[in-house]
Amino acid sequence: MSVSWGSLAAILGLAVPVAAALWEFVLAGRKRLGYRVQLDTTIRDSAASGPDTTVLQRMQWDGTNLRDPSVVLLRIENAGWRPLVAADYVAPANDPVGIRIAFPGRRVVGMTVTERSTQVPPTFFVPGAEGFETTGRVISLPKVILNRRAHYKVLAVLDREEGFSDPEFPEPEVSAGVVGGVRGGNIKKTAYYPFASRQVRWLLALLILVSATQSAFTLAGGDEAAPLDCTTGTLHLSGSTAFAPVLREAAKRYEETCPKAHIPLTATSFKGSVDGLGALAAAGADARLPDGRGLGSRLTFSDGPKSDGRPRLLPRPVALSLFTLVVHPDAGVEDLSLKQVRDIYAGTVTNWSQVRGNDVPIHLVSRNPGSGTRTTLEQQVLDGGGPPRVTTADCAGLDRDRPGRCEVGSTGTLLDTVAATPGALGHSEVGAAAAHDDVRQIRIDGYPATLEGADQGAYPYWQTEIAYTYGEPPADSIAAGFLRYLADEVGKDIVRAEGHRPCSELDKPLLCRPSTS
Repeated sequence: MSVSWGSLAAILGLAVPVAAALWEFVLAGRKRLGYRVQLDTTIRDSAASGPDTTVLQRMQWDGTNLRDPSVVLLRIENAGWRPLVAADYVAPANDPVGIRIAFPGRRVVGMTVTERSTQVPPTFFVPGAEGFETTGRVISLPKVILNRRAHYKVLAVLDREEGFSDPEFPEPEVSAGVVGGVRGGNIKKTAYYPFASRQVRWLLALLILVSATQSAFTLAGGDEAAPLDCTTGTLHLSGSTAFAPVLREAAKRYEETCPKAHIPLTATSFKGSVDGLGALAAAGADARLPDGRGLGSRLTFSDGPKSDGRPRLLPRPVALSLFTLVVHPDAGVEDLSLKQVRDIYAGTVTNWSQVRGNDVPIHLVSRNPGSGTRTTLEQQVLDGGGPPRVTTADCAGLDRDRPGRCEVGSTGTLLDTVAATPGALGHSEVGAAAAHDDVRQIRIDGYPATLEGADQGAYPYWQTEIAYTYGEPPADSIAAGFLRYLADEVGKDIVRAEGHRPCSELDKPLLCRPSTS
């Protein structure tokens, strides 16, 4: 039986990416923790030569001259395709240290984290954080959560140990491992390729050749087919402002993948969970769909479940979302007990000095009624209580000398208002707060806003992000297609990048809530 060149090219075109995928995702890319030594240099006079090289200017540390100072910059990175969490590190559960870096012949006199990916929480590296310390010649680093491609950099200042006479220092020794990782899970020294590694270059050349061959045989064929799960039509999204960054990015990527799909978004597309649910219910009623038929052109997203009275709105949990209290830096507070938070929102604490902060009146900046972020605050943190009355309709009119409260319509406006108002306290989803440099996140009872804290029942301010449809949308509708997109790997990457956790990654995905709650 003869095989045509076109068939051979098609077989090769299938075999090459399958083999590459098996290598990348099964053999080489499951879980991989890597590091690079980007700088390792002594601080000597390069104009001198031989053993008499000198330090250009004698460095000191805590008032003591360093004998032979040097600096090392290391990059720690997730070099695989799966996220790394605390439980992935090969270390006892009660040991907070995930990575140890030893410097033979040198002692550590100082270190800092100089750079980190935006999704790496800064709380891992604050002074006193568990697992973040130096001892003699060793730096200990905590079990940092690293999404795909996430990294951070550690800069160490070192000095020669007494009795170590070798002219050159050995390379740093980095010890760590991940459960189920590549080649035993040990941390690997990675390399930077300005374009791509040699293996990748060969693979790219082969794929280009295969693609060119297939194109030559199919150039006269019909129109190019869209990806298998692509749908056509126009989808209208509404609802949660906290989840809006995920939806905006997912809508953009979905349109790029599916050219015949259109998802128009404006500045007013996301006005809050309650507004979104109302808009979806109204659109379904206007369509006058009979029972058993769903609306396939609309989705709304809500921070938490709907209220009673809308039986045709069907929920689908999408992600676990974290929220945080945010404060203007001059409040002088970074941690509040749950009781202190409730006292502030009850109006019994009105000045930051009453909770050992600075002598500044407290100004509460809240989302408008109907916001899922605000509703979650009242239900999960304030035990069903609400904030005090509004003192001004315009946040710019807050009296700087007296406590007060105002309301805003979106997460972005709230963060900008807190940053511009001394003494202000507000609430936001974690991803937006972390990206806003002019506000500080508040710990609750000492716990930062982390998924691990929520999972362990220690951090209370979280909620399930739920997608609602009007009835059951047709399987071939754009609403159904977009929901499937959010649940696949690309969609889950987008969800994780904004600080949320996909429901499918939790112990009970149908409930989509922390395991201990």
